[in-house]
Amino acid sequence: MTRTRKTDRDWDALFHAISREDDVAAYRASLNLIADGTAQPDPFRVLLATIISLRTRDEVTLPASERLFQVADTPRLVADMPEERIAELIYPAGFYRTKAGTIRSIARIIRDEHDCVVPATRETLTALPGVGPKTANLVLGLGFGIPAICVDTHVHRVANRMGWVQTGTPEKTEGALERVLPRRYWIPVNPWLVAFGRIICTPGRPFCGRCPVYASCDRVGVTRSR
Repeated sequence: MTRTRKTDRDWDALFHAISREDDVAAYRASLNLIADGTAQPDPFRVLLATIISLRTRDEVTLPASERLFQVADTPRLVADMPEERIAELIYPAGFYRTKAGTIRSIARIIRDEHDCVVPATRETLTALPGVGPKTANLVLGLGFGIPAICVDTHVHRVANRMGWVQTGTPEKTEGALERVLPRRYWIPVNPWLVAFGRIICTPGRPFCGRCPVYASCDRVGVTRSR
């Protein structure tokens, strides 16, 4: 296979190829399933599920979130629940006891200070307990449809490996991607690159032999591949 290096990237072609790859197209992360699971995206569900997902396997996040939402799925109902009951419902999510306290605190603040409406700005979201930029951007994108780039470990790795950006942390990758990515891709870049990073552009030895965008990848830091 031959590769070409591009400074002016064809983002439409790149993301068309990535998102249409069979395994990537079939993969649905738990947070996307939760966001798509109601007639209209529910920012509160997305927010709580994102808190549950932190340092938790994807296959644990969805059932843990669904157990909680079957019992309580509004700020008022969650705020009134005992912390121990929340912990019981979201177990075995990582740090479930700590997250239970965070979830109840978030629900109470939204109930008492925001009239039971999840705030739709990054600044207000990150003022909530346990909510960092990544969580805020996911809520903005999946919950409200507001363009925001959520950078996790997969997005950070893939974007740097392909040469789209050159950064040392996910936080810096977020800002760098905002400067180069068209806004229409700010929301879908996360689910696409999470799937792509899990299935093809994996840590260590990526599957370059089956990569649909190999020709436009800089393969930064790749010493071995499959």
